[in-house]
Amino acid sequence: MSTRGQAVTEAGTAQVERGPGPVRVRLSINGAEHTLDIEPRVSLLDALRERLDLTGAKKGCDQGTCGACTVWVDGRRVLACLTLAMTCEGHEVTTVEGLAAHGEPHPMQQAFIEQDAFQCGYCTPGQIMSAVALIAEGHARNDAEIKEWMSGNICRCAAYPHIRAAIRSVRDQT
Repeated sequence: MSTRGQAVTEAGTAQVERGPGPVRVRLSINGAEHTLDIEPRVSLLDALRERLDLTGAKKGCDQGTCGACTVWVDGRRVLACLTLAMTCEGHEVTTVEGLAAHGEPHPMQQAFIEQDAFQCGYCTPGQIMSAVALIAEGHARNDAEIKEWMSGNICRCAAYPHIRAAIRSVRDQT
């Protein structure tokens, strides 16, 4: 029998239910290797934020609907809140912190500043990660296509016209 986090044995004593024990996971993040001892059910987002102090990816909805936690795994967009950290072993994870090169912002980061493509900034890291991938995927031919392929990233401040302008700006530079 089980009640709210406790298992009751046949003798009637309560035991606290515990999850699986930690496992050792080696993650390559932004070109650096990290070894973590984490429970198998730890999300990539929680590993990044709570264990590695990489707080660029945000915890918005924790359900995969807002896109604030968007990172890349092997160059493909993923929602870090829905991805188990241990499944990323042997893959390259890139976060918004990994975009800048030699202290210079990535062109998309610079375009977001120039185009005022953020208001509160909470969704900005996920928006930027999706925007860079969007261009690499070839889905930035026009505003309708940009809007469709960025639809998984929600901006509650409604900076969408500015976000699209930033994407167009970088698209036109390449």
